[in-house]
Amino acid sequence: MSIPAKPQSQFIKLPNGVQLHYHTLGAANALPVLFLQGSGPGASGWLNFRYNAQYFADHGFRVLIPDLPGFGDSDKPELDYTLDFFVECVLQFADQLDVDRFALVGNSLGGAVSLGIALAQPQRVSHLIVMGCGGLEDQITYFQKMEGIQAMTKVPLGSPEFTPAYLKQVLQLIVFDPQHITDELIEERFRVLKSQNPAVFKRMVIPNLSARLGEIKAPILGFWGGQDKFCPISGAETLVTKGNDVQMITLSHCGHWVMIEYPELFNRRSVEFLQGAEA
Repeated sequence: MSIPAKPQSQFIKLPNGVQLHYHTLGAANALPVLFLQGSGPGASGWLNFRYNAQYFADHGFRVLIPDLPGFGDSDKPELDYTLDFFVECVLQFADQLDVDRFALVGNSLGGAVSLGIALAQPQRVSHLIVMGCGGLEDQITYFQKMEGIQAMTKVPLGSPEFTPAYLKQVLQLIVFDPQHITDELIEERFRVLKSQNPAVFKRMVIPNLSARLGEIKAPILGFWGGQDKFCPISGAETLVTKGNDVQMITLSHCGHWVMIEYPELFNRRSVEFLQGAEA
C-alpha cells in the first residue's frame, strides 16, 4: 500500500498552556471527526490514521487528527498523564477550533480518551469508533499480562538500549503481519521517540471505565483483533455486554492496529456507521 502524503502541520496553544500539533482534511463545514491515536514509543496521530483520513474526508467529513500531549510533535510536559488531563486537552482543542459536536475515532489509549470524553461531555459526542480500546481493564492487567505492553515498557525511553532495532521488535508485536512495520515507519517513530518524555509512560494513569459504559448514550462501533497483544480481546465482550448501543467487529488474523492492517474494511464500515447506513 502506498504511503499517503502528510498534510500540512498545524499547531494550537490550549488554555492550559499545552501546545498541540495536528492535521486536518476535508471541508471546514462538514461533520467533524476527531481521531485520537494510541500510546507507545514514537506514536503520533498521523502515523496511526494516515490510511484512513482521506477516505473519511472524501466521504464528507472534516477530519481532525491531533497528536495527544506527550506524543507526536505536541508538547511533552513533565506531569501525571491522567485520563482527565487527556480529556481536558482534547476538549480544549475542540473548543479552540469552534467544534461543538463531533464523532470520535480512538485506538488503544485514544479509545480510552474517547470514552472519557463521552462520559465528561456526552452532549458533544455523536458517535464513537474504537479499536483495541483501552480503559477496560485495571491498569495492572495491561502492564503485567499483555506481552506488547511489557515489551514497550521494558527498556526505558532515552536509554542506549532503546535502539531502532528494539523499536522494530516492539512494533512487530502490534500487528499480526509484520509487513506493516516498514523501515519508513521505524524511522519516523524513532524521530518522535527521541523527544518523548518518559513521564508519558511512567506517570500515565488510565482508570478502568467498564462500570461506567452504561452511561454512554452515543452509539459505539468497535473493532478488535484476535491477536491483540496490547489490549485483551475480552474488552470487546465488555463493550458489547456493558454498553447501550454497541456493534463489534472482530478479526482473527489481526493485531492491535485494525485501521492499518485492514484499512479498506475499517474505512468502509466506519463511514457507513457514521452515515447511519445498515451494517
